[in-house]
Parts: sequence; C-alpha cells; structure tokens
Amino acid sequence: MDPKARQLALGIGIARMAIGASILFATRPALRKMGFGATDTSGEALAKLGGGRDLALGAMTLAARDDRAALRTAILVSGACDAADAVSLGISARHPETRQAGIGGILAGSGAAAACLWIWRRLS
Repeated sequence: MDPKARQLALGIGIARMAIGASILFATRPALRKMGFGATDTSGEALAKLGGGRDLALGAMTLAARDDRAALRTAILVSGACDAADAVSLGISARHPETRQAGIGGILAGSGAAAACLWIWRRLS
C-alpha cells in the first residue's frame, strides 16, 4: 500500500469526521464558518444530515485503514460525495445569499474530490 496515499486518506477521514461533528453538534457556528448566513430550523436539519454523512464517511475511511481494497472503496465514495457537494454548492452560488458558501464549496469539494481520486489511483 502506498504510504503517502494511505496517510492522505487517513487525514481526509479525520478531517471529514471533524467537519461532520462540528456541523452536527455546532450547526450554526459551522454554517457561519462555511459562509452561510442565518438559517431556519429546516436548513439546520439539512445541514445536520450532511454532518452525519461526513462522520460516517470519515469513520468508514478510518475503519478501512489496513485493508487496501476497502480503503480504495471508502476514498472513492468519499470523493464522489465531495464532487456532488461541489456541484450542489456551485448551483447555490447563483443566489446572492449563498454565493460565498457556494464558491467555497466549489473550491473545497472539487479539491477534496481530486485528492480522493489521486489517492484511489495510488492505492491500486
């Protein structure tokens, strides 16, 4: 197993868990840090879904740390979610109230997706 790719995969898993936990347990401050303005309880509930998803994906990545095939699968799923986030937040960037978060989401999501693809290829 490529040690650099494994190390980066584990770093992504840890970061994903930290981001997920902050969104799940400190929703409003996390959303503000991500560039979102005020939201209602519906918006917070949707954000918490994403936080839970990130916690689960991070945990799956860490659990697969010693199994190359499982780690490749986990990082591929993680990257697919990052790409979907980039597209979803990119669509939201056309609205002035979510433009800052949308642009940030495009940059973060596409960067993370590219990193995951690099890791996936290096672990083959």
